[in-house]
Amino acid sequence: MELELGTDKMRAWKRGGTGWMVYNNPGRRNAVSLEMWQAIGDIVEHFEQDSAVRVVIMRGAGGKAFVSGADISEFDSKRSNAAQMATYGTASARGSRALASLTKPLIACIEGYCIGGGLAAALNADVRFATPDSLFGIPAAKLGLGYGYDGLAKLSRIVGPASARDILLSARFLDAQESLRIGLINFIEARETIVDAVTEYADKVSRNAPLTVKAAKAAIDAWERGGVEEDLDNVRRLVSECFDSEDYREGRRAFAEKRTPQFGGR
Repeated sequence: MELELGTDKMRAWKRGGTGWMVYNNPGRRNAVSLEMWQAIGDIVEHFEQDSAVRVVIMRGAGGKAFVSGADISEFDSKRSNAAQMATYGTASARGSRALASLTKPLIACIEGYCIGGGLAAALNADVRFATPDSLFGIPAAKLGLGYGYDGLAKLSRIVGPASARDILLSARFLDAQESLRIGLINFIEARETIVDAVTEYADKVSRNAPLTVKAAKAAIDAWERGGVEEDLDNVRRLVSECFDSEDYREGRRAFAEKRTPQFGGR
């Protein structure tokens, strides 16, 4: 059953242990509008709080693009003055924070263009799948836009500063093979099989011990943020919870009994 949202430009549903979030604005290559940002925050918060959801997949509708950036068609009506910009900024910041702080694994299923703000959204994913014809880039230098520290720091950590400089300074588009080579994406899958491949991967993740997966993601995120003591304390707490969990006991029993463990996230 789909979530009830305040817009039809975003869709979300749960299937098994996987939550699906779809950018549903294909007529504008899934450019993100104000109402979409508001829905993104709602969707991610819902999945975060749903204990049955163990992994989240995000995808763009229509097959031409994952997300192409901000929806410039509404700039005159929704971003034309300081008050409107404040409203827009609040919604987009909430959605961005929700994606960046999701404690469950996030997988991006990328078909076609993944440009500008779309690439920024995809960088929030822990694992990125893409079709062979996908294109990636940040064309800010061709538009006169400035990109903030957080997004560029994330890009630099993923692909390294040399490749990040190339992407930003040249404003060129990278194909899937080059993106795979520099670590911008993890896997290339044919259009005919990418959804099945992403679903199978998500199922594999969802069968693993949720507390272990959560602790591992938190540790990597803590490293990305520079090893702040507060983050490290949280990682230590999560690791301790793993060792005190019923899942750890189940894992040991299953290993001894030569069977597949059934993890409950407790």
